[in-house]
Amino acid sequence: QVQLVESGGGLVQAGGSLRLSCVVSGRTIRNYAMGWFRQVPGKEREFVAAITWDGVRTTYADSVKGRFTATRDNAKNTVYLQMNSLKPEDTAVYYCAADMSQSYTIRHLWALYDYWGQGTQVTVSA
Repeated sequence: QVQLVESGGGLVQAGGSLRLSCVVSGRTIRNYAMGWFRQVPGKEREFVAAITWDGVRTTYADSVKGRFTATRDNAKNTVYLQMNSLKPEDTAVYYCAADMSQSYTIRHLWALYDYWGQGTQVTVSA
C-alpha cells in the first residue's frame, strides 16, 4: 500500500519561509513524477509545483514561481517544497501527490495523479 505523509506546515508571517516534506512508503518513487497541490475551502485543488522522477525538470504555478522550489531525494523516498517569501494568499492545505504513469511529462491536473497525502496546513499571516 502506497502512503504519502506530508509535514512541515504551520503558521508563519508574511515574508517568512517553510519547508514541506513528503515521505512516501510502500513503493519507491524513483520512477515517478511527484507533484504539490494546494486547496482552500470552497475552491478546487490547484497545482503548485511538480518534479520529474530524476529531479532534472520542475515546473511551477505562476503564482509561486521564483518563491517555491521543489526537490527530491529518491534515496530517502522523499520530496520537498521549499517556500520562501510567503504571502497570505499562499494559505491553504498543501498536498503531495504521486504520478505513477512513468511519463516524463509533468502533469498539472490533480485528477491525473494516483496517490495523495493527507495534507498539511500552511497559514501565512499578514
